[in-house]
Amino acid sequence: MAEKRPNIILVGLSGCGKTSIGRAAARELHWPFIDFDTEIEHRQHMSIRQIFAQQGEARFRQLEQALTEELVTCSGTIMSAGGGWITNREAVALLRPTGRIIYLRASPELLVVRLATARVRRPLLEVPDPLDTLTGMYEARRPLYESADLVIDTEVFDRKQLIDQVRRYALSQ
Repeated sequence: MAEKRPNIILVGLSGCGKTSIGRAAARELHWPFIDFDTEIEHRQHMSIRQIFAQQGEARFRQLEQALTEELVTCSGTIMSAGGGWITNREAVALLRPTGRIIYLRASPELLVVRLATARVRRPLLEVPDPLDTLTGMYEARRPLYESADLVIDTEVFDRKQLIDQVRRYALSQ
């Protein structure tokens, strides 16, 4: 029987590159890729922004948990978890046995610049001072993010190097 490959779960704040880096690494590896937010939007037939506005963050977290429960059976998949997914200890515990978590670290100062030009608006950042909000999230989540199996500083490496690091880590597991 063939040995199962571990999943790679990318975590980090909004705008750190989880989706773009994950999708590119999965393409190079010929592995499946799943973006939690995109999958939830597809299933709910509404954007994350609409879910937050109409149903609230608690409902979004329920949907995220339900998706996580489904993904337990996956093998050799690159996953891009939502920025707050790491705060759900139950969800993390579900994927830990079959996955390796990679934290794509970026400073709130850099992320606020990236997010200002992003096509997709982040509901939790539609506030008067997004830098203050991002900084608060960063400080609150930092210990959880840094408990990842691998931490990659996205401010040190270019896009190709980041993709290569994720790809090489996935193959080494």
